Amino acid sequence: MTEIHPHQRVAVLADAQNLYHTAQSVYSRNIDYSALLEKSVQDRELTRAIAYVIQADSPDEERFFEALGDIGFETKIKELKTFGDGSKKADWDVGMSLDAVTLANHVDTVILCTGDGDFSRLCSHLRHEGVRTEVTSFAESTSEELTEAADAFIDMSERPDTFLL
Repeated sequence: MTEIHPHQRVAVLADAQNLYHTAQSVYSRNIDYSALLEKSVQDRELTRAIAYVIQADSPDEERFFEALGDIGFETKIKELKTFGDGSKKADWDVGMSLDAVTLANHVDTVILCTGDGDFSRLCSHLRHEGVRTEVTSFAESTSEELTEAADAFIDMSERPDTFLL
C-alpha cells in the first residue's frame, strides 16, 4: 500500500454520530473536529472532508453543522426516522461506503473516522483497489475487525486532550 508522503491526496469521512456517542459516554466531552481533521490529514493534501450527521431537531444543531462547514467539512445530513413502534433509526453506513468507493479514484488514502466494524469490508475493498485506508477513532468503541482491515489506526483515546473539547 501507499506510504504517507506530503503530496498524498486524502479524503476524510467522519461518522459524527459514532464519534459523538463514544466521546459522550466515555469522556462526557465533545469532539474537536478541527483537531480531528488536522491530525487525520497529517500535512497531506486534503481532497475532501465529509461529516455525516443526523438531524434530530436538537438545540444548537444548526450551529454545529455550520461550525463543521467553517472547519472545512462538507456536511451530509440525514433526518432521524421514527417508526410506528416508536423506534428510531438513522445511519450513514451505505452513504459513507458509496462516497468512499466513488472517491477512491481521486485519492491515495481514505480516512474513516468511525469505529463501526461494518466498514471493515469497505477497507478491504479499497485496499484491493490500491487505496490506503486509515481509521481514526476511539479504541474502546472500535471494532477489532476494522482496525485489522485498515492500513493504519489512530487511537483518539491515546490523546483525549487533543481530540476532545
